[in-house]
Amino acid sequence: MTGLLHTAGELHALPRTGRRAVVMTMGALHEGHATLIRTARELAGPGGQVVVTVFVNPLQFGAGEDLDRYPRTLDADLGIAAAAGADAVFAPAVDEVYPGGDPQVRISAGPMGERLEGATRPGHFDGMLTVVAKLLHLTRPDLALFGQKDAQQLALIRRMATDLNFPVEIVGVPTVREEDGLALSSRNRYLSAAERGTALALSRALFAGRDRLAAQAALRARAEAAPAGEGRASALARLGEIRASADAHAVSAAGGGLPEAVRAAARHVLQEAGRHEPPLVLDYLALVDPRDFTEAGPGFTGRAVLAVAAKVGATRLIDNIPLEFGAQA
Repeated sequence: MTGLLHTAGELHALPRTGRRAVVMTMGALHEGHATLIRTARELAGPGGQVVVTVFVNPLQFGAGEDLDRYPRTLDADLGIAAAAGADAVFAPAVDEVYPGGDPQVRISAGPMGERLEGATRPGHFDGMLTVVAKLLHLTRPDLALFGQKDAQQLALIRRMATDLNFPVEIVGVPTVREEDGLALSSRNRYLSAAERGTALALSRALFAGRDRLAAQAALRARAEAAPAGEGRASALARLGEIRASADAHAVSAAGGGLPEAVRAAARHVLQEAGRHEPPLVLDYLALVDPRDFTEAGPGFTGRAVLAVAAKVGATRLIDNIPLEFGAQA
């Protein structure tokens, strides 16, 4: 049976068995959260312990954001957490987490926290890191699991744990999607049927960028197999790869090389969605280095994150996918 805890005292009195894994949430649990909890259960092992936190953190909501209307569904959350394998749910009140009111001392996310989501939502990541730090101290886990859908949040938590020597392993879990590709989010429930149709452009844009990268990788492999001494585009054309030849010219013509071609493929889908009814209103599209969330420039190699944020109606959504850039010729 999954226990419900409301105070730090109850949490500290919880008998500890084996490795403890924590999953931090703001409630309104869905299959994405359940996947995190199941993964935590697997990593903690049969003799370990899984603690789920449910806390709507006021510090990470800015003026005009949806703190008051953020869904609170604790009874349903308990059922989902129990079914996924949680041993305890810690659902404190605001004055339990911040007994003296808003904390005077907070964690600063630094320059990395001022980009993308941080530029749109000033102070958001400072509030997020502050509550994550507090909950790590309160729950004292060996492992803490977070979804990759919030890629910038995950990167900042990893950086905080490293820079401030938190004795915890931060584990990222892949994004869970609905059958149509929409990333699972507690905010999806705000979308009307028409808005949901428009919102699908976020994942489709990311997949278009991924497909552009995959096509270029296949193109490079075919070009490398072409007879020596020929230019890539002419060699492919000679082999009958007319489409690939055109693709090669398109990529070479893109001012930012392959990273810009990936952005352009995603941007095209988003621009089309901007003409839908209701329209998609783009906040940002970015291809970034996950180590610091700076933009990937021409010739970039290694792991990158293609990220997008947009509003559909009154609902703001984010999504991202990881990409791997090989050596570029």
